[in-house]
Amino acid sequence: MESAKNNLPRRIGIIGGTFDPVHIGHLIIAQEAWHKLELEKVVFVPAGIQPHKPDRPVTDREHRFNMVKLAVEDNPVFEVSRAELDRPGPSFTVDTLAEFKRIYGDETRLFFIAGADAILEIQTWHQPDKIIEYAALVAAARPGYDLSRAKKLLPEEFLQRIIFLEAPSVDISATQLRERVANGIPVRYLIPDPVVRYIIENRLFEANI
Repeated sequence: MESAKNNLPRRIGIIGGTFDPVHIGHLIIAQEAWHKLELEKVVFVPAGIQPHKPDRPVTDREHRFNMVKLAVEDNPVFEVSRAELDRPGPSFTVDTLAEFKRIYGDETRLFFIAGADAILEIQTWHQPDKIIEYAALVAAARPGYDLSRAKKLLPEEFLQRIIFLEAPSVDISATQLRERVANGIPVRYLIPDPVVRYIIENRLFEANI
């Protein structure tokens, strides 16, 4: 990347989530952020225990890690991290960003990527003031997203740390995909082919295909 060649601060993207399963919507957002924000790379961080949904059943962490690893292996600017999977306790974003700061150094600029609706709830997250200190927030929004919502919900110090990223939208959710698999409905082109094969081979989501 040009930033490395010119000795400018490194720019690293981080995209978190349960990834149960990872799908093309996640990959599209990550690729768009990498391109538009001129990032060196984007690191996918599968969550261990979601603090907002601690009792929600999720697929085994190793399966989720393996699915993300398969999804990103053909893209040299994508990586997957075990930071939250190997850390005990709830997977707080602030702890993940602090760890990445230790890994990459204070001079590295971090960009935390998530859906716009999730970013607008930033004040309900654990230590939100620290989060915006560690990283800029990249709010992935559909074209034409109503930015006035953000101005109504968040104070100026948070708005200044948010980058609204317009990205091609795919109207799918991990919940819908799990239901499709469980009911034998094809998910090809919605989930990367290597991940589809992994789901079938390991009979995830009660796959019966």
